Amino acid sequence: MNIGILKEDTKRELRVALTPAAVHSLISSGSNIYIEKDAGEAAHFSNQKYEEVGAKLVYTKDEVYGRSDIILKVAPPTENDLEQMHDSQVLITALHLAVAKPKITELLMQKQICAVAIELLEDEKGKLPILQAMSEIAGQMCIQVASRYLESNNKGRGILLGGVTAVPPASVVILGAGTVGYSAARMSLGCGAQTIVLDRTLDRLRLLEHRLNYNVVTGLVNEYNIKKTLQFADVLVGAVLIKGERTPHLVSEEMVKSMKPGSVIIDVSIDQGGCIETSRPTTLENPVYVLHDVIHYCVPNMPANVARTATYALTNSLLPYIQQIVESGFEKTIGENAGFRKGICTYKGFCTHDSIAKRFDVEYRKIESIK
Repeated sequence: MNIGILKEDTKRELRVALTPAAVHSLISSGSNIYIEKDAGEAAHFSNQKYEEVGAKLVYTKDEVYGRSDIILKVAPPTENDLEQMHDSQVLITALHLAVAKPKITELLMQKQICAVAIELLEDEKGKLPILQAMSEIAGQMCIQVASRYLESNNKGRGILLGGVTAVPPASVVILGAGTVGYSAARMSLGCGAQTIVLDRTLDRLRLLEHRLNYNVVTGLVNEYNIKKTLQFADVLVGAVLIKGERTPHLVSEEMVKSMKPGSVIIDVSIDQGGCIETSRPTTLENPVYVLHDVIHYCVPNMPANVARTATYALTNSLLPYIQQIVESGFEKTIGENAGFRKGICTYKGFCTHDSIAKRFDVEYRKIESIK
């Protein structure tokens, strides 16, 4: 099995798909690994470390594409990426097709690429291990980011998250009680901030309260509650996920206008379109913009800013799938691993994800029916 690892555009992405330890494991199982020069540099994994475990260092993307059956990367592919790929190759990366340009899905189908969305891969319990790992990181980072942008020199409100004696703490409102919401709430409470979490599911809120020793204020997601909490929020975290689909806007522009000047919005849902009407994707290079006197941080790949931690977490979740492919073969893995099948969005020229097929008005085929 020939596996290629691409270097990302460091203005968009700082992670690398596999650590040297994971590469060593795959090579020990009989794979050839071709890694583009400096692919791990931003996460402080040197070329030498990859070569020491047996990876073959290559110097151009063309060489990676030319030598590999399977291409591994982290960031969603661009049109240029796909145009360089060979017909019928396997691409394993984040895809987020629900918010991608139609041309991306068109090229994947046209070139008969087997496109595997790592954010949709499931484990034997039906959970999303890679998305969960990245969500844990993003949730924690939300509070780090909020603390930084609340500072006066960043045009924030000039307040400390935890407050001090006789000075009240900041108010942090979190929409969503999933992995991002829980991680953000835990960090927020740890900093001493007043923390409010809204979700549409009572069971999730009960679990969150229990895990956080009932120190968090909870409420149901509805227009009234969102409006009410945003009027005194210093920080708003959007942590809403609908698996494989575009995130609905829960916060309108009018609600954003009602927020205090210098408050901070962090829309973690932006990789699926965002749950706040005024959100638009930003980059690691230019992460924020100000609209209606509110600071918006909308980086789709927040974990990339802690590239080394995130690469380890990504590898821990992704490696078992790659290992099975190496040991059993790609077709057999598709047949035996239902969780892996769930991540396949295009295969042999067909769209194999129903909501993506509906969005782009293309034919949907169950992968099991494709010969």
